[in-house]
Amino acid sequence: MRKPSFLASTDAGGQAGQKAVEPPLEQLRALRLQVLEIIDEVLAESSQATEAVRERLRQHVAAHPGHPEEALLAHLSSLRSEQPDQQDEQETQSELAQDEPAPQHEPGQHPSSPRLEAVLRDHMLMTAFQPVFDLTTATVVGAEALTRFVSDSGDPADYWFAEAEDSGLRTDLEFAALESGLEAARKLPQHLLVALKLSDVVGLDPRLPVLFEEIPVAPSRVILEVSGKFSPERAASLAAALAPLRRAGVRLSIENMGSFFAGASPVLQLKPEMIKLERSLTAGLNQDSLRQELVEAEVKFAREIGAALIAQRIETKDELATLKDLGVAFGQGYHLGRPSVQPTEWAKWGGKARHLASPAGRGRTTRN
Repeated sequence: MRKPSFLASTDAGGQAGQKAVEPPLEQLRALRLQVLEIIDEVLAESSQATEAVRERLRQHVAAHPGHPEEALLAHLSSLRSEQPDQQDEQETQSELAQDEPAPQHEPGQHPSSPRLEAVLRDHMLMTAFQPVFDLTTATVVGAEALTRFVSDSGDPADYWFAEAEDSGLRTDLEFAALESGLEAARKLPQHLLVALKLSDVVGLDPRLPVLFEEIPVAPSRVILEVSGKFSPERAASLAAALAPLRRAGVRLSIENMGSFFAGASPVLQLKPEMIKLERSLTAGLNQDSLRQELVEAEVKFAREIGAALIAQRIETKDELATLKDLGVAFGQGYHLGRPSVQPTEWAKWGGKARHLASPAGRGRTTRN
């Protein structure tokens, strides 16, 4: 990754030295946009192996609101300081590996996962729903299905799906999660939309239309949230595969579509009814005028293609107020409602309306 030249100047000591090298406002804005693009692309990755690095980057961004260049510099410095330790650990692991025979697998085969096979065989998974709010009317309009696993390991869902990927069982696990979500949706209030996550691989699987031939909820209530990054060619294939379901009333949402700067082409091909706002843009949004501009750009883009924009991980009232002020129509997060596996809790969402935040404008920062 090429380091922007101005980042070196942020380490200069003394106010006089800082003023001497401080770039003009327009140059600084251009630099910050460049850095935000880099951060956006890093956080858009979906590999489980780099999740710890992405989480650390999120922490650095939250610790430097309004200064993405400082956040990126701190992140790179922290990674650099750990490299010697990581190298020693890798050498140790390499030495240990020489003493133990490596497991042998036939070409094209995956290592088995007995616990995953047990989950699939015994249907040891369940669905939690998290409410999705209309931020204008303060009412629940839908619920997102989140998979929970019946296990004493306590591993989060991401770990299970990563293990399924390594074991060649990812598609089977996704279908099991879809079936669980659709079955649980029977107990939701009848007017709520139901958002179900799936990868583009499952979207192209011929078993998906078969699953929807006899679903327990009306297709018009279902939103398929396609996650992951994919090429324009993949998007074209996905649009064709999902076309019959969409003609039946199923809606499409694009989640975590990758960098906003590079992800517009697949979205234009898929023409989704909804777009989920990148998670990294929500945290501390009320304190960062530059990220507010990025959100405004997303809002404008969504309106131009006729899609609704949904914000994720709303955790404070100030983030919520800023999102409302910027024109984001829908949202979910712990500040609004936590996931629940209890149908008695889901029933309360049927007529739930409350004051979500202060009047528009109070949570937004003043821009330069």
